[in-house]
Amino acid sequence: MHLPIAITQGDAAGIGPEIIAKAFISQPELLHGCFVAGDLATMRRASSLFVKDGHPALPVAVITQPEEALNTPPRCLPLLQIGAPPPLAPFGKVNASAGEFAGRCIVWAAQAALDKKVHALVTAPIHKEALSAAGLPYCQFPGHTEMLQWLSAKHKGVQNSQLPVRMMLANDELRTVLVSVHMSLRNALDAVTTPNVLETIRITHQALQPLLDRAPRIAVAGLNPHAGEGGLFGREEIDIIQPAITAARQSGLDAYGPFAPDTVFMRARQSAQHPAEFDVVIAMYHDQGLIPVKYLGVEKGVNVTLGLPLVRTSPDHGTAFDIAGTGAADASSLIEAIRMAKNACAC
Repeated sequence: MHLPIAITQGDAAGIGPEIIAKAFISQPELLHGCFVAGDLATMRRASSLFVKDGHPALPVAVITQPEEALNTPPRCLPLLQIGAPPPLAPFGKVNASAGEFAGRCIVWAAQAALDKKVHALVTAPIHKEALSAAGLPYCQFPGHTEMLQWLSAKHKGVQNSQLPVRMMLANDELRTVLVSVHMSLRNALDAVTTPNVLETIRITHQALQPLLDRAPRIAVAGLNPHAGEGGLFGREEIDIIQPAITAARQSGLDAYGPFAPDTVFMRARQSAQHPAEFDVVIAMYHDQGLIPVKYLGVEKGVNVTLGLPLVRTSPDHGTAFDIAGTGAADASSLIEAIRMAKNACAC
């Protein structure tokens, strides 16, 4: 890589810092060229959690510019301190200061990616309640996706509506992209419109085509049981979703459906026993799409934001306050997020 990858620290009261330290300990070759946008004391505390496992303390090397991470000695963790150090957050408790610092790291890393100072950013988990408690500007965002959309739109000088983004959750077996993200189910149903579904198909096609080096085969899930059963269980498939698929196909996209939501994910799952019929499934709302991927294993899932003018990946789990500070958290999802970010940069 000619540019490094920034890993944002996440909420210091959660497992983000310790899974980052664990990733640097267990995967030094993969993590070469990566650095943490975070806080020195927090990352030193995270590193110290693994001394008891027979590891020496992971050295934290302070850098002042992102490119210094490319030349950092192996088996150490490069860290760029983001602003003034915050108070050390107690584990497992919602903390406004930790939420503010997590948001600060995201803003810095996103701007660095937009300014082409880093190839990509990988975001460790944040706590939405802590982010909300941090006040403006962070409290206006339900999560990473919305914050990164706002920052990117601001950078390009356009309105949020002119930079539509979508969440993709992926692992080795299944990819799914959501029409709506963080909103109530009642509001998510209202978001199932022909323009929104069509836009989701187009964003998915644009994001996956360079990765696959061909047009992705896109399956579109229905909204209702049995995809409406010809209108018996609802007309959304007939009146809203099918017209979006038809428009997508007329513009040359390889989209199919709408399919029954309870079986389409199985058809798109890649396994040794069953080659996938599709490369990705468009889901109508958050849980419809995320439950199938997470059921296959949270430790392998990666959250990718599609439609941004930068590469952003993240583990598909949260801050896990209940085990924070124990060193027991699994770093596998973060490691897969870093691997995916590196692969995306190579495309």
